Order: sequence, then structure tokens, then C-alpha cells
Amino acid sequence: MVVNSIHDKGLLNQGVLFYIGNAIIETGLAPQEIAEKIAANELDITKLKINNHKDIEAAIAPYITNCIEKIKGNVARRNQYLDTIGEGAKPYLYVIVATGNIYEDVVQAQAAARQGADIIAVIRTTGQSLLDYVPYGATTEGFGGTFATQENFRIMRKALDEVGEEVGRYIRLCNYCSGLCMPEIAAMGALERLDVMLNDALYGILFRDINPQRTIIDQYFSRIINGFAGVIINTGEDNYLTTADAYEQAHTVLASDLINEQLALLAGMPEEQMGLGHAFEMDPELENGFLYELAQAQMLREIFPKAPLKYMPPTKFMTGNIFRGEIQDALFNQIAIWTGQGLQLLGMITEAIHTPFMSDRYLAIENAQYIFKNMKNIGDEVEFKEGGIVRQRAAKVLDDAHQLLQDMAHEGLFQALEKGIFADIKRSKTGGKGLAGVVAKDENYFNPFIDIMKAR
Repeated sequence: MVVNSIHDKGLLNQGVLFYIGNAIIETGLAPQEIAEKIAANELDITKLKINNHKDIEAAIAPYITNCIEKIKGNVARRNQYLDTIGEGAKPYLYVIVATGNIYEDVVQAQAAARQGADIIAVIRTTGQSLLDYVPYGATTEGFGGTFATQENFRIMRKALDEVGEEVGRYIRLCNYCSGLCMPEIAAMGALERLDVMLNDALYGILFRDINPQRTIIDQYFSRIINGFAGVIINTGEDNYLTTADAYEQAHTVLASDLINEQLALLAGMPEEQMGLGHAFEMDPELENGFLYELAQAQMLREIFPKAPLKYMPPTKFMTGNIFRGEIQDALFNQIAIWTGQGLQLLGMITEAIHTPFMSDRYLAIENAQYIFKNMKNIGDEVEFKEGGIVRQRAAKVLDDAHQLLQDMAHEGLFQALEKGIFADIKRSKTGGKGLAGVVAKDENYFNPFIDIMKAR
């Protein structure tokens, strides 16, 4: 409501904080009280007398400081847990809950943690990425997932802290800040101590038809927040391989990883927080497919040595045959431990059949634990033959990615997106949802969070 009230007057180019800070001076109210009056149509902050810019900054400064200190406290609390009760070994075992009801999500999340999971991802309800606002409060209804709200984040964080203390292992919480509210959800995650967030520079453009300009702007600020809060981001390159061929288009995954890395660096994010994405998605009928998957996983590990890479399970070619599915997941897990992946989103034997039962998650965790233990040091013992399939495949993917990025350097990212370079999906620079929210900054615009958080 606050943003819309300013946007509707054509004044969003001065920023929200400018008007909120000015309203604090003129009304004597706190930001929350101001927002409530705006929502009730009792206050129009654009019509108040405009004060000196320095006075406006000074008025809002205490609220900014309080927010920053809360986030710093969350980082310290996470580190305290890691220092005292510790964490699981890498690759972290990463599982999903998605009931639609936050309280049922808690039951399933705690069960998964007791079974051995290290990261719990609460999938968002279908369509939330297209909302240009964040719902409020605890929610008990959702389709294909649960609404991302600050209260839901708080409830799940509390539940995972409780079970983490019980099992003697810090349990990380993951949610999604992709879509039309990337910075807003990133801020909620920072305030409620989320540890991992889906944050891809291109995902919203390609798979949710969100305007490219809007997404590139939003990912920047959201990543500044994620970086400051110690959140590991997950990029979404695995999604490309659901619409494009995983063998033929592997170089686009690497190119996107490199783009995501550079954009994250521009936002001040450490490499250690970049969970760059890839996936085990080649057709299982492809001869030597395992070797090609191994080549690409090892290649990414060597190109991004500090990044906690996020490795996605086979889904595209899951058929409902649970016995074949168990084997596909086992091969996926073998490559993960072999190449030192960071975050292992576990495959489910019932993929393509139904939303996993708690028993399915247990079997997935058991599969990964068995393989990770029995093959723990295989990466230290096995070398790849000079001129062999693995080395040749890695070299080709790298060369093709390099050529693609060279071509893109001449035409630009937006032009490449219009051509359908990634995921075989074409997106226009001026098309999609959310372009109306892109506004050139006025000289009065200010956002102190950017400088404070990047200077940490």
C-alpha cells in the first residue's frame, strides 16, 4: 500500500524511504503507524511538507540501525549454533516440504531433520512469485506449497531450532525470493534468520515471464540483503534442463552460472555464499550419460572452488518406476560425493507420482547417507584419463560456454534473452510482468541499506 500510494502519484523515483522519513518528521509517527494510516486511507504522505534532505535521513536512521542490528544478531546466533551444536557434513542433505499448511510443514520438517536432513526447503505455493506484494501472517492453505510470509518464516525457524538442539545439528532453513518481490522476501529472510534462499538472476525472466529489467534490478538489491545476512543463495540453472536438452545445452548452464556469479559479486556477495546450480538431467538412455554428468559436475567444482554448488536430482526422466528411480537417484548421489558438491537436493523415488510421503524422504536420505559414507574419498583416489571421455566432455562444454559468452558480450544480456539462448525460452526486454515498477532514480532518492550492507 505504501509503495502503491507513492507510485500512483508518479513519485516513486524519489524512493519510499524519502517519503517515510519525511512523514516521520511531519507526523511524529513510527513507520509501521504511517503504513497503517496509509492503508486505511487516513494519510497521504506525498502531500506533506517536504523537509531538508539531511533531516529526512536523520529521522529514518534509527529505524535502519535497529533493522541492521537485528540482522547482525541473527548472523551471530547462526554462528553460535554452528560453533556449539555443529552441522551435517557436505554435501548437505537438502529436502523439500510442501503441504500448503505451515503447521503441517513443521511436522514434516522436524521429521526430516530427525531422519538426517540438513536443509529444509519450504516450497512456495503455486503463483506466489507473480504476486507484487507479500501476504501477511501464518497461512494454512496453499497449492503445491506454502505461502512465503514473515510469520511462516518465524514459525519454521523456531521449529528447526528446536529440532536442531534435539538432534545436535544446526538445521538450515530455505525459502524462495524469486519473483516480483525478491528484495521484500530477502528482507523477511534476513529478519527471521533463513540460511538459504533461491535467488537466480534469470529464473523469473525465463520461467515466470517477469520483465528482464525488473528482475535484474531486484536481484541486485535482494542479493545485497542475502549477502549481508549470511544467506547462501541457490541459482536456478537446473530449470533450463527441464525445457532444453541436458546434453546439447550443457554449456548454457555454465554460462548462466558465470553470469550469476558476476552479478552476485557486483552485489558484494562472497563466493562462499553462491550456491550455483546444475542438475543430473540427461536422458538415462544416453550411452555414457553418467560419464558426461560426472564431467560436468567435476568441471563446475573446479571452476567455482569456493562455491557451495547446489546439485539438483533427476526429475525430467522419472517415470513412476520406483526401482529405476532409486537407481537414478543413486547415480546422482555417487557423482555428488565424487565431485564434492555442496547442497544435495535429494531425489525422491515417487517423483512423477505424487508429493513425497515422509517415508519417501527417509528412503532418499538413507540412499544418500549410504553412498556418501561408502564412497567418501573416491574423489581423492580416482583421476581422469588424459584424452578420455570425461576430460573431453568438460573441455567441450567449457569451450562452448566461452564462445557463447563472447557472443553475448557483443549483443548484451537482454538481446541474448530475446533470442532464447537460455532454456530455449525467448523474453523481450520490454515484455513480461512488473515493468511498471521500474523507475529512473531522482536526485532525492536514497537507500542507505545498500551502502551499509555492502560495506560490511
